[in-house]
Amino acid sequence: LRDGKGEIDDIDNLGNRRVRSVGELMENQYRVGLLRMERAIKERMSSVEIGNVMPQDLINAKPAAAAVREFFGSSQLSQFMDQTNPLSEITHKRRLSALGPGGLTRERAGFEVRDVHPTHYGRICPIETPEGPNIGLINSLATFARVNKYGFIESPYSKVKDARVSEEVVYLSAMEEAKYTVAQANAQLDAKGKFIEDLITCRHAGDVIMVPADKVDFMDVSPKQVISVAAALIPFLENDDANRALMGSNMQRQAVPLVKAEAPLVGTGMEAIVARDSGAAISARRTGVVDQVDETRIVIRATEELDPSKSGVDIYRLMKFQRSNQNTCINQRPLVRVGDRVEKGDIIADGPSTDLGDLALGRNVLVAFMPWNGYNFEDSILLSERIVRDDVFTSIHIEEFEVMARDTKLGPEEITRDIPNVSEEALKSLDEAGIVYIGAEVVAGDILVGKITPKGESPMTPEEKLLRAIFGEKASDVRDTSLRVPPGVTGTVVEVRVFNRHGVE
Repeated sequence: LRDGKGEIDDIDNLGNRRVRSVGELMENQYRVGLLRMERAIKERMSSVEIGNVMPQDLINAKPAAAAVREFFGSSQLSQFMDQTNPLSEITHKRRLSALGPGGLTRERAGFEVRDVHPTHYGRICPIETPEGPNIGLINSLATFARVNKYGFIESPYSKVKDARVSEEVVYLSAMEEAKYTVAQANAQLDAKGKFIEDLITCRHAGDVIMVPADKVDFMDVSPKQVISVAAALIPFLENDDANRALMGSNMQRQAVPLVKAEAPLVGTGMEAIVARDSGAAISARRTGVVDQVDETRIVIRATEELDPSKSGVDIYRLMKFQRSNQNTCINQRPLVRVGDRVEKGDIIADGPSTDLGDLALGRNVLVAFMPWNGYNFEDSILLSERIVRDDVFTSIHIEEFEVMARDTKLGPEEITRDIPNVSEEALKSLDEAGIVYIGAEVVAGDILVGKITPKGESPMTPEEKLLRAIFGEKASDVRDTSLRVPPGVTGTVVEVRVFNRHGVE
C-alpha cells in the first residue's frame, strides 16, 4: 500500500459483507449455553465422589435451553411475523438487517453504511428500505438474489459467448462480478440471441462503460433483478421518482385483505408468483382429478404414475377465518369443483388478498384528478357514497380479548352472570355461566365475560347498616371486574374458548 500498489478494501462492498443466517446466530448462542453448562458440570465433578454418582446428577441442561429460549424469545432479530397480507409476509422473510447482535447500532451508523453501493446491483434492492432512523440499515433481498453457503449474496447472469447470449445462467458474488463485463437486461438481441448493436452499455468494476459486443462476458437475466419483490409489483416503476417508489413499496405491505379481492387491471406479472410463493394461494402438489371439495378441504386423486410408498390422494386443508398476527382475517376458498382435472402447480384455492391466484391488494376504482371545493387539498381524497355502501374497501378484522380469574388475597375471583349493580339488559348476551354466546353482536362497553372480585371489608355507611338490618344479608362485598368491549370496537363474537387449570397440578 505504501508503494501505491493496490488499494484499501472498501468496507461497504458486498464482497466484504456477509449475511449471517439464523443457524449461525443460533449456533453462537448455543455455544455460550454449552460453555456455561460445561463449567457447571466441571464444578460439580470436582466437588463430588466420582464413584457413586450418576450422569444425571452432574448434568444440568438448563443453561443451554435458556440460551435457545432467549435467542428466539428476546433477540432483536427474532421478530413477530408481519402477516398483514401475503406480500408483507414474504417481504419480512426476505429482509436483511445490519442491526442486532454483532451488527451496527442506529446511532453509530454513518452515511456510508446506509448508502446504495454499486455492488448492491442485483443483490440488495436500492429502493425498498424503511424511511426513518433505520433507513439503509434494513434492506430487502433483490428478486433473483440468493445467499451462498459462505453468506455472500449472489446474483444470476446469462453467459455471453462471441456476442451471443446463451441459456446458461451463472450466479456471481460481488467479488467475482468485478472481474467481468456485464451487459444490461435491455440490450437488444436478434432472434438467435446475438447483440444487434456494436457497442453495448455495460458495467465493469462499478463503472458504466461502452464495450464492443464481443468483449461482453455476461448479461443481466431480467430488468427486475435489480429490485425487490415489493418494488417489482409497481407498474411503470421506471417513471417513478425513487422516493415515491420507496413509499409505494413500503405502503403495499400495509394493505389489509378486503372482503372481495380484485386483481389489478395493470400488473407487472409478479402478482401470481407472490401469491403462490407466500403460501396464500394453494397450488396442486401433483396432477390429478378433484374427488371432493368443501369449504374446509380439497381432496385430489393423483393420476400420474404412483410411487407405491406414497398415498394416492392429496388432501389440502383450508384455513377458515383465522386471525393473523396483525388481527387481519386469513380465509381460503376453493376454486375447483368435483371432477375438475388439475395439473401440478395449478392454483386450487384462493387465500387472503388473492384473486384467482393473483395477488390483489386493493380494488380497481375510477379516480378523477380535479379540485372539489378544497375538500381534496394536498393529500385528502373524496370518496363516493357507493364505495361505502357496496363495501368496496371493507375488510374483516378478528380481535382477541382474554380475561383470567385469579386467586386473590381475599379469595378467588369468580366468573359468573351474577354481577352487582348491573341491569338485566346489560347481561342479555351472556349465557348462564356469564360468558358471551357465539353470534352475539356487541358494541363498545358491552360485557363479554362477567367476573367478580372479592373486595376488603370497608366501614359500613348508615344506609348499608339499615339494609343489612332489614334483609339480614351482607351488602355485596364484591366488585365488578368484568371483561368489556374496548371503546371503538363493534362486531360479532365468532369464537369462545374456556381454559381451566384442572389437571395441570
